Amino acid sequence: MAETLRHLIVTRAGGVATVTLDRPPVNAVDLAVIEEFLRVVAELGRDRTIRAVVVTGRERRFCAGADVSMLRDLSPETQRRVRRWVEVQAALETMEKPVIAAINGYALGGGAELALACDIRLMARGEEIGFPEIRLGIFPGAGGTQRLTRLLGAARALRLMIEGLRLTADEALILGLVDEVVPPDRLGRAAQDLAERLADGPTRAIGLLKRCIYQGHGRSLDEGLALEAEAVSELSHTADAREGMEAFLAKRPPRFTGT
Repeated sequence: MAETLRHLIVTRAGGVATVTLDRPPVNAVDLAVIEEFLRVVAELGRDRTIRAVVVTGRERRFCAGADVSMLRDLSPETQRRVRRWVEVQAALETMEKPVIAAINGYALGGGAELALACDIRLMARGEEIGFPEIRLGIFPGAGGTQRLTRLLGAARALRLMIEGLRLTADEALILGLVDEVVPPDRLGRAAQDLAERLADGPTRAIGLLKRCIYQGHGRSLDEGLALEAEAVSELSHTADAREGMEAFLAKRPPRFTGT
């Protein structure tokens, strides 16, 4: 089943939803793309039949970042609306189900920030990812300075952004910026297979695990442990936790439902 918006295509197959950006020629982000992403991510977050999400681009395009013509409008209203790209990423990160980026083309600037907001990043060999904003006299201001630093550490993140470096898929893999590099013709299938495996798992536990890791990062140990204890308490009341224990004792495969 597919839903086609102006710039996004949303397909659902079983428990997996795939969000495909389609704004030729390079999938640059404008205000319309931001508004559509906000709507779609909110809907998928609420949809209990969807238990994993893949974010990708159509054909050999992922996302080349923000539309520069949009950034030239420095009016407060436009800047406020542009800043909502941060809300898109926050919604992906806080979505209590796994989110996979299938990077099938350039992921630059805001496109790289979009990939960083996903939980797992698969990338096609031969593509590039990076933060070239400094060459325009600006810097990655939609989450990049924070998420890239948390992922790679301050020194490596600063080097990438201060030089505006663009990395090949293999270079990004070595740094830990992406999790897996696959041939371009296998990327879609690899992302779908991974999403299906995760969707068959205890997705309620995955959602709570995400909460512990993302919200606990940077807090004191005591604060993190308190957050973890709260999530464990919530998890203990889920159907999947009971099913996992019962299946283990009965020596049978568990049948998780995401509840």
